[in-house]
Amino acid sequence: MTQDVEMKEQAAPSNSLPSFSPSTLHHLKEIASLIETGAYDREVRRILRAIRLTMALRRKLKASALSAFLNFSLIPGSEALTRLSSYLPKEDEHAMEVDTATSAPQAPAKHSLPEIEIYCYLLVLMFLIDQKKYNEAKACSSASIARLKNINRRTVDVLAARLYFYYSLCYELTGDLAEIRGNLLSLHRIATLRHDELGQETLLNLLLRNYLHYNLYDQAEKLRSKAPRFEAHSNQQASCKLLHLLSLASKLQLYSYGSPVQFCRYLFYLGKIRTIQLEYTDAKECLLQAARKAPIAALGFRVQCNKWAIIVRLLLGEIPERTVFMQKGMEKALRPYFELTNAVRIGDLELFRSVAEKFSSTFSSDRTHNLIVRLRHNVIRTGLRNISISYSRISLVDVAKKLRLDSVADAESIVAKAIRDGAIDATLDHASRCMLSKETGDIYSMTEPQTVFNSRIAFCLNMHNEAVRALRFPPNSHKEKESAEKRRERRQQEQELAKHIAEEDDDEF
Repeated sequence: MTQDVEMKEQAAPSNSLPSFSPSTLHHLKEIASLIETGAYDREVRRILRAIRLTMALRRKLKASALSAFLNFSLIPGSEALTRLSSYLPKEDEHAMEVDTATSAPQAPAKHSLPEIEIYCYLLVLMFLIDQKKYNEAKACSSASIARLKNINRRTVDVLAARLYFYYSLCYELTGDLAEIRGNLLSLHRIATLRHDELGQETLLNLLLRNYLHYNLYDQAEKLRSKAPRFEAHSNQQASCKLLHLLSLASKLQLYSYGSPVQFCRYLFYLGKIRTIQLEYTDAKECLLQAARKAPIAALGFRVQCNKWAIIVRLLLGEIPERTVFMQKGMEKALRPYFELTNAVRIGDLELFRSVAEKFSSTFSSDRTHNLIVRLRHNVIRTGLRNISISYSRISLVDVAKKLRLDSVADAESIVAKAIRDGAIDATLDHASRCMLSKETGDIYSMTEPQTVFNSRIAFCLNMHNEAVRALRFPPNSHKEKESAEKRRERRQQEQELAKHIAEEDDDEF
């Protein structure tokens, strides 16, 4: 026993690092002081900054550092400290000595703020998820949600929104997402009564995700259409929406989202709902806007948006450009959809079937298999359009062979329907059982180029109008002249706000 003690005393002055970086606990204490200042001054901006700093520190979190921080920030013997400490793995003796030595100079706080307590829940929950301890994470998240219901402070709303997200994520990772649907609805009702706008945004998206996870599209649309509206709580709204989406607000019932990230998620879920409801034009607008507004770091989200947008454009009869499939970091993920698009463009039904069978597992995991089944009619129509352009007269037997249809009767009905819908400009001779194509006129003599050109001009004008709306002007600039010191402070605040907006877009995804 004496030798062991002497060995520890000799190892203490060495330069070897402990089990966690000494700076981790120091950073956590600085973040806690930032949250405390924001809580006392009622500045949500400071708490948002604390969350961004935490996300940058997330990979460095260790159980020993978290345990030392909990002992520092929470009241000794409190229920929160006892519960959160039980979720963390037990440290060895060396780590405990290091924690004690590190936290000894500073006594724990006598009165723990609710913001600090919720922040501790958030830290432990993120640590458990990163360690893939999902059962403990479920228990921790449930305890944090129960504690949140008893706290009604606007400075807690930002932390609560994060906890809502991880609460749903824990149950989704364990396959028990349906269990918390009722709890999410009650939380959304509480957030609405408390005028917690960020909580309403987050919980509405979580509920939509919950419904769509189980293919409950009708329930999701009912919830979306009846959810209470609220005004944006920041000027980020102007840079978040384009004007042509605002023109669809009354039709799609879009909400004034204060968080650009939550608005992206809402557009994605709304696009999926509209796709299932066969409203492909609105779905295309929502999905493309979600992909464009998503942060560059959110690669997985942008891939999913592009997958659904490609299918919707194919269902509309459009062929996506090759550059869509060649975006950086998406080539491999979009390869099945590239081959599917090629089959639709050619109009080869046999190639379409082979691609659908080859990547059936990918399409099933992406939940786009049912949509691809709808594309069969588009493939036949594209092939029939190519035949009508190539042949002025062709028998229905040859049409059935080229389209690889089962019988001539199917070919006749398909041709008749295409002529009725205006997909091809031809006539059907039932006596001789052949299709007679009319001569194709000059497309520039029609109104189609004018329509396309007009849509592009409208897009550019809407983009310009939205940029003008997003301009910021100093208040009362025309009434009084500000001093050099006030001008310097204002410019510094504007720079911090711009940095905050840029970092929030990357960190929240």
